[in-house]
Amino acid sequence: MNELDVVGVRVEMPSNQPIVLLKESGGERYLPIWIGAGEATAIAFAQQGVVPPRPLTHDLIRDLLEAAGQQLTQVRITALRDGVFYAEMVFASGLEVSARPSDAIAVALRTSTPIFGAEEVLAEAGISIPDEQEDEVEKFREFLDQISPEDFEGPAPP
Repeated sequence: MNELDVVGVRVEMPSNQPIVLLKESGGERYLPIWIGAGEATAIAFAQQGVVPPRPLTHDLIRDLLEAAGQQLTQVRITALRDGVFYAEMVFASGLEVSARPSDAIAVALRTSTPIFGAEEVLAEAGISIPDEQEDEVEKFREFLDQISPEDFEGPAPP
């Protein structure tokens, strides 16, 4: 497993489909995962430190874990089958729960939990960006700094 950092979320054009972009902590591969608008908003809120007046689903999950005394220790993106990513949430008790990567990432950001990707997933879906193209990544990061979670609201894709 390779540790991943969340770069951010964006909307892929022309499909208008949100993606979350992850990057290997010690490497040059990026992992784009297509997600739903609600999860994109939840991830963007967490990254921007937005605290809604009432807890969103991922905030509620964090609060339930805390109330139950359960510590989330890892989020693992474990597989990619037929274009669908799979993840597991791993707890200090040893319990492992299957989850959609977008939900697991949203909870991980709220609990400061590290995210890992299986080498097989990164080998299949990861995109290497050489150092000379890092300027493009920096432009992407600047774009992420300028968008707000409300940019992801709208009708769901067909």
